[in-house]
Amino acid sequence: MKSYGNGEIWDFEGQIPAGGGGGVILGLDGGTTSTVCVCMSAAMAVSDGNLPEPLPILSRAVAGCSNHNSIGENAARETLEKVMAQALSEAHASRSDVRAVCLAISGVNHPSDQERIQDWLRDIFPSHVKLLVENDAVAAMASGTMGKLHGCVLIAGTGTIAYGYTEDRRNARAAGAGPILGDWGSGYGIAAQALTAIVRAHDGRGPQTMLTYSILKTLDLSSPDELIGWTYADTSWARIAALVPVVVSSAEDGDEVANKILRHSVLELADSVKAVVQRLRLCGEDGKGSFPLVMVGGVLEANKGWDIGKEVINHISEVYPGVQPIQPKVEPAVGSALLAWNCFMEEFA
Repeated sequence: MKSYGNGEIWDFEGQIPAGGGGGVILGLDGGTTSTVCVCMSAAMAVSDGNLPEPLPILSRAVAGCSNHNSIGENAARETLEKVMAQALSEAHASRSDVRAVCLAISGVNHPSDQERIQDWLRDIFPSHVKLLVENDAVAAMASGTMGKLHGCVLIAGTGTIAYGYTEDRRNARAAGAGPILGDWGSGYGIAAQALTAIVRAHDGRGPQTMLTYSILKTLDLSSPDELIGWTYADTSWARIAALVPVVVSSAEDGDEVANKILRHSVLELADSVKAVVQRLRLCGEDGKGSFPLVMVGGVLEANKGWDIGKEVINHISEVYPGVQPIQPKVEPAVGSALLAWNCFMEEFA
């Protein structure tokens, strides 16, 4: 084993007694905003196929961005290593106690990403440790299915992605390529369309909209002309996406432009799920079978008069009536840990 970067990260292991018990599992959910790692006991008592309640979570550590596309590979690896070390330290465990690790990270979009990160993990952990590297959408799915990889997950927050798995481990995804490449159902996509609508209305190229007053008031701006400076001063996705509640409020107040944007968002999100279901045949050849759909993200939360998540389900069910929407039961990092635990337990099956 060796440490990537700062060797002091693992100095605490000198104070940890020799391992005993059934070991531990690490599950990590890494995104562009934050990274969460949980340490869970590997010795879980399962009764009639049911996991214990509560789950034996020993520690939880939080760090910043771990998406290598956002901050570079070296910085992402440092974040990942530090948060894993912190979780182990707080659980009074060392790397020799680890039985399996699952890193579910945004930016893992190709087998080459998985292989590169697994090679790096192999330099950090002992050879007996089972290693999984997945996209963070997989952790989101597992948070609703309690560690089982079957069905589909729809994430709609700042960004969006639909991801699906079959029981024989085939997988497919739709969207998730960022707003430049068409993620218009995302929070960023909704807010960017609203800003565009304001500029178009101001120019006379589009209809007048309540969004002009509401968003300018929210941003403390006096004119649509000032939106240009505000927008390009910081184009971070989360900053733009934070305007989604204003768009929803305007739609609820009857603004047709805002309602049109949200209706378009619903269609985009539903189409992403339908594309995944079709490619994987999750509903069988006749399209009538059932499948779980885990729904994650602030865009899908119900509001006073607009429930985007419900509207998405309505559109999906017109084609695939067997869709079974599921709200997450645990946070994604715990879902990731359950994936790692299932991988570890396979050798005893």
